[in-house]
Amino acid sequence: MQKNIKYISLGFASTLLATSLMLSPSLFAKAEPKGRQETTQDKLQALAKFTKVITLVEKYYVDELNITDIINKAISGLLTNLDAHSSFLDKKSYKELQIQTEGEFGGLGITVGIRDGALTVIAPIEDTPAYKAGLKAGDIILKIDDKSTLNMTLDEAVSLMRGKPKTSVVLTIIRKGESKPLVVKIVRDIIKVKSVYSKMVEGSKILYLRVTNFDRKVERNVRKAIKSHKNIEGIILDLRNNPGGLLSQAVGLVDLFVDKGVIVSQKGRAEGEDEVYKASKISTVYKGPLVVLVNEGSASASEIVSGSLQDHKRAVIVGQKTFGKGSVQVIMPIDKNEALRLTIARYYLPSGRTIQAVGVTPDITVYPGKVPHQEDKLAIKESELKKHLKSELEKIEGKKKAKKKKEKNKKKNIITKEDILNDIQLKTAIDTIKVLEISKSKDTTLENKKDTKKKK
Repeated sequence: MQKNIKYISLGFASTLLATSLMLSPSLFAKAEPKGRQETTQDKLQALAKFTKVITLVEKYYVDELNITDIINKAISGLLTNLDAHSSFLDKKSYKELQIQTEGEFGGLGITVGIRDGALTVIAPIEDTPAYKAGLKAGDIILKIDDKSTLNMTLDEAVSLMRGKPKTSVVLTIIRKGESKPLVVKIVRDIIKVKSVYSKMVEGSKILYLRVTNFDRKVERNVRKAIKSHKNIEGIILDLRNNPGGLLSQAVGLVDLFVDKGVIVSQKGRAEGEDEVYKASKISTVYKGPLVVLVNEGSASASEIVSGSLQDHKRAVIVGQKTFGKGSVQVIMPIDKNEALRLTIARYYLPSGRTIQAVGVTPDITVYPGKVPHQEDKLAIKESELKKHLKSELEKIEGKKKAKKKKEKNKKKNIITKEDILNDIQLKTAIDTIKVLEISKSKDTTLENKKDTKKKK
């Protein structure tokens, strides 16, 4: 019996080895020195072991598997064990990826990643079903419907959460600070995302820019927003819960605020994967006080922007430590129906530090919450009475609807005092801008005094 197994194994191995050699002419190219250099004989022995295992699984595993299934599982296991972001895309997964990148799709509006082996919410996307259901950055997804996410690949999880609009999915999540898992039912919808919002902070000349993700229009829309607001005294760039996107847009966004030097570099194993992205003076549109808001839902491109601006000492970073995704993935088609998503490089900030698994630590750490403040109850009663009397008067005069609409449209473009009191991170960012503006004014005054003395 044992002899027969050996015979079959060796026979199959030699056939597969011959095929491998024909398909992979560079298989036995010299490896880079790393301890003892791997020889051709070492590689042949490793391939022989691999094909022997495949033969044994095919012949003796309890459920019948064909060679295609075994090879696909082997490839999938290999990619999953490399890192959290590399994966094998079979026919179904590859098709779903193409749908996602080419147009609208039914989903929850959530970006997920694998952190410490657990399926973790990087960020819910604003105004999507996941955002409205109350999912938060850092939530761990334990189950999708009745399926456990333990040992589930990222692609499998995404595939289960995506589906036809108006259908529902139940997520069981673990949240820091909660004593037991939370069960959340979410109805899928068509995901449409607006990437840039701009508002003015009430009672100031501070421009608030919210970037929700890095699509193809981010740089253009931010540039347009800055140029359309004249005489601003500071900018708050809000990248909280921004899961990332296109590298080109992250580079372009930094370039609006930095006029020289390295923005980010990309270093891989192969020389052809190395890239250095630099700022250009011609692209810079704003040199005034700048604060960037981040949290644990800020990942990838968001970390490149915040980290690069921090290294250039161009912005003060406020909030919480970011997610820590600083690797580069590419899609490598195997054929028309299958592909690999493979990590080929890592990002490095201007100082040389990496983001991967480390993230960006803010200059001022502030946890989310409301601003502690003492309310004047007498003033509140008085203002409520005035509002009530105005409301009754407008009913008589028939102006209520028109005024409500006008106030609603106005509020869309304004960060109100109420908004600020509900967001201590935002309040800290505004206060930081004011301090930077005062420092800038003092520096300008000193420079003017020096110039006057020189003239004398």
